[in-house]
Amino acid sequence: MNSRTMIQTVPNSAWRKSSYSSGEGGECVEVAGAVGAMHVRDSKQSAGPMLTVRPEAWTHFVGMAAHDPRP
Repeated sequence: MNSRTMIQTVPNSAWRKSSYSSGEGGECVEVAGAVGAMHVRDSKQSAGPMLTVRPEAWTHFVGMAAHDPRP
């Protein structure tokens, strides 16, 4: 099996921090939308790894998170 990994570069201006992130340096998540992909990264490690998922998967995740029954 031959597989290639394509590393995408996302401009800093494309990243948006979660509205639930605090300014105290806690758990901060940033997302960036692109054609055919959603990128997610830890805002404290902006040069670190990012997770890339299809927009449909992101929509499903956000829908599930919005209906999380935990207090």
